[in-house]
Amino acid sequence: MDGTEGNAGQPGPADRSHRSSVSSMGAREVQLKPKHQPYKLGRQWPELLLRFTDAPDDDVAVDEPSLQFRRNVFFPKRRELQIHDEEVLRLLYEEAKGNLLAARYPCDVEDCEALGALVCRMQLGPYQPGQPTACALREKLDSFLPAHLCKRGHGLFAALRGRGAKAGPVEQGLLDAYRRVQDVGDSEASLSPHYRAYLLKCHELPFYGCAFFHGEIDKPAQGFLHRGGRKPVSVAISLEGVHVIDSREKHVLLGLRFQELSWDHTSPEEEESVLWLEFDGDHEGTPVNKLLKIYSKQAELMSSLIEYCIELNQTSEPAAAQESASGPAPAPAPGPSPLPTRRPQLRRQGSVVCSRIQHLATIDYVEEGEQIKRVKPKRTTSFFSRQLSLGQGSYTVVQPSDSLEQG
Repeated sequence: MDGTEGNAGQPGPADRSHRSSVSSMGAREVQLKPKHQPYKLGRQWPELLLRFTDAPDDDVAVDEPSLQFRRNVFFPKRRELQIHDEEVLRLLYEEAKGNLLAARYPCDVEDCEALGALVCRMQLGPYQPGQPTACALREKLDSFLPAHLCKRGHGLFAALRGRGAKAGPVEQGLLDAYRRVQDVGDSEASLSPHYRAYLLKCHELPFYGCAFFHGEIDKPAQGFLHRGGRKPVSVAISLEGVHVIDSREKHVLLGLRFQELSWDHTSPEEEESVLWLEFDGDHEGTPVNKLLKIYSKQAELMSSLIEYCIELNQTSEPAAAQESASGPAPAPAPGPSPLPTRRPQLRRQGSVVCSRIQHLATIDYVEEGEQIKRVKPKRTTSFFSRQLSLGQGSYTVVQPSDSLEQG
């Protein structure tokens, strides 16, 4: 069951970097509370799968959960920078690397190469001129880069290509990045600087440390009579906000901070289980409010997690302010390459982490008198009361305009 225990109720303390989770071969996950007993949860696993997934009955009957050690979704990234225990850093690194290689974290090619280069350093040692060659890296490419970046083909063509074939741009880019990795301090005695550098680079990704859920959204209509259907998405929720990720194209469709949205969900008793996200947008230059419909049996879990993350942020802000007032945080241990202390925003042209609202089929509304009418496509007042308190966010109500086309 993809998500965290905070989705279903009040989670435990958020000051632990790791917590246990139960997952299955279908990548359905649930983060455990300290009071949970894994054995009892395993006995209830078929019921949880039937309630929160669309898995066929035959798959549910044979699915076996496994107990894993995962990063605590509620553990702040700023606290992660204060960890010096190498084994804990290794666990965080291994999980982050697994999410990147599985493409759960959409990442631009140049960032994948930088992260893959750090993995090369840890697995192959310091770079030595001429060793390894770009062609040699090809044999283990899927250990360093996400699978969709290193597809090499199969059968006769792959055999003819052989070891002596000229290196492709992916292999060469990885090798160039590996060459640029610099060792600082006693890197031979400890890998901590490289673990830390990898995690700091992952912190630039806005969905690092998220809980992931499965869902579907409507595709934009492609023609007058052609209905768009639906596309599978992953919904990533963290202490910072919500990201909707295209599961096939491996890029972000929508990224919102909690200050930029309001939300609600409908239960299966009312209609199909749906998470609704509402946010500001524009239509042909006119400000509108947009409504995105995410179909998922986990809508209730996602809604509860959003609510708890907002509450947790509001309660932790005074503590963070007091911590910063007491003095500067200790500087992190030196890493193999200079990295910024503040997380830069990734705003490259066409970056996979930037929103692609034009790829979304949203419903837009506008207020006319005392009624809210659908337009093509626009809206004004929020249907949902579930949002950050007024004055804390940037989400605004769009006033009606005569230029809006009514539908």
